[in-house]
Amino acid sequence: MAQPSPIVQQPPAAVEQALTRLGRDIRTARLRRNWRLDDLAARMGVSRFTVADVEKGKPGTSAAAYLGALWALGLLDQLSTVADPDHDSVGKTLEAARAPRVARRAGLLDDDF
Repeated sequence: MAQPSPIVQQPPAAVEQALTRLGRDIRTARLRRNWRLDDLAARMGVSRFTVADVEKGKPGTSAAAYLGALWALGLLDQLSTVADPDHDSVGKTLEAARAPRVARRAGLLDDDF
């Protein structure tokens, strides 16, 4: 069996915090709907253990499980702005810096007024 990647074994603190927060938010949404773990698991088509792992924010749990939970809870559309290229200011700046500069050719301007 393949070894888990370093991002799964020891994720950066920011990644770990984001997963924990996402799992906690998914749990809150489930509880507000008065659903049991088994209810959400059935809607997702996974085991209740997978849902428990999602709610704990475990790094080894697949992205599909997290997205499946959001889908089952009716919250998937909120991901539409995640990694949206229009909101990537760093990427836009880097792209603009690499863009070729076009200089005007001499002689194109007419000095005749």
